[in-house]
Amino acid sequence: MRAGLTGAGRARVLDYVAAVTVTTGGRALPLGGVALPNRRLVLRWLRRQALRLADAHGRSLPPPAPWLGARDVRPVAFHGSDAPEALRAWADDHGRQDHALSALESGLPALLTVVDPFVGLRVTLGAWPVDLWGWTAAASANHLSTRRTEGA
Repeated sequence: MRAGLTGAGRARVLDYVAAVTVTTGGRALPLGGVALPNRRLVLRWLRRQALRLADAHGRSLPPPAPWLGARDVRPVAFHGSDAPEALRAWADDHGRQDHALSALESGLPALLTVVDPFVGLRVTLGAWPVDLWGWTAAASANHLSTRRTEGA
């Protein structure tokens, strides 16, 4: 987990999550996702999923990565080659990878959506930081503590 200092020297921990979804006919369906401790790992996972989906176009899906096991996404059947080529182009473009890393470092999401125009299928790859400690601190501050009065 990435730790930094905020406020009066308190540690702040950021985790990152990534997900791949497919949208067709107005319905969004998750294909898979992960939570990882740093932005480089989450981007590596997204890049791998983009290449797996692109490489599976017209053939069997490549085997899952041994370091990720069952966390690889489920396959998608593309009808044209535009979406797989867009996925491959994003995964192979170092400038776009650097831009995604910068976005995550700034606390912004990194998103890519590709469209299969033949059937209106949209595949979205997304990653974003999740400030779990900040969320729990805010939830604790907003939660009113109540005294228990047992037997009264």
